[in-house]
Amino acid sequence: MTDRQRKWAGIGGIAFLILLSILLYRMVGLPLAKLASEPEAFRQWVESYGPWARLVYMGLILLQILAAVIPGEPLELAGGYVFGAWEGALLCLLADAVGSFLVFLLVRRFGIKLVRLFFSQEKLDSMSFLKTSPRRTLLFLVVFMIPGTPKDLLCWFGGLTDMKLPLLMLIATLGRIPSVVTSTVAGSALGTKSYGFAAVVFAATLLVSLGGLYFYHRLQQREKKT
Repeated sequence: MTDRQRKWAGIGGIAFLILLSILLYRMVGLPLAKLASEPEAFRQWVESYGPWARLVYMGLILLQILAAVIPGEPLELAGGYVFGAWEGALLCLLADAVGSFLVFLLVRRFGIKLVRLFFSQEKLDSMSFLKTSPRRTLLFLVVFMIPGTPKDLLCWFGGLTDMKLPLLMLIATLGRIPSVVTSTVAGSALGTKSYGFAAVVFAATLLVSLGGLYFYHRLQQREKKT
C-alpha cells in the first residue's frame, strides 16, 4: 500500500468512526442513559435476556467506553442494582478492561485525530502534564484513582503516550476500582431498598469526589509550574 493509499485509508477509518459514534449516541446512547436512570426498568430489560444478561450488560459498558459520549455512572449504578455490589463491580471492571484495551489500540492506530473527535484540544491540553512529567506513571495512577476525574478522557489520552500497553491496562483497571465499587455499592443499596445506606454512600462519594477534584486541579497547577 502506498503512502497516499494509507492516508486515504486512515481518513476513511476516522470518517467511519465519526459516523458510528454519532449513530450510537443517537440510537443507543441517549435511550440507554435514560433507561439506566430508571433502575427497575433497566433490571427488567437486562433480565429479559436470561442467561445472556451479564454479557449484554458488559456489552453496554464496552459501548459506553468506545463511544466516549455516553455517561458511565448510570450504568455502574444500574449494575449494582441488578447484579449486586460485588458482581456488578466485577462485570463493570471486566468490561472496562476490554474497552480500555480497544481504545488504546484505536488511539495507537489513528492518533490524536481520532481523540479530537471526542474531546476538545483544551481538555487534552489540561492533561499534558501527564505526558511530560518524570513521575508520569505514578501521577497517571493517582489521577485515575481520584473519584470524579474524567476516566474516559484519561483512557483516550493514555493512548497518546508512549507508555507500554500492559502498564496502561494495569493503571486503567486499578484506577477505576474506587469509583466503580462506590457506584455499584450505592446501586445495590437502592436495589435492596436500603435507602438510608444508599444516601450515606452517595453523600460520602460526593464529598470525596469534590475533594478529589480539588486535589486534581491543584496537582495540575503544580505540575505545570515544574
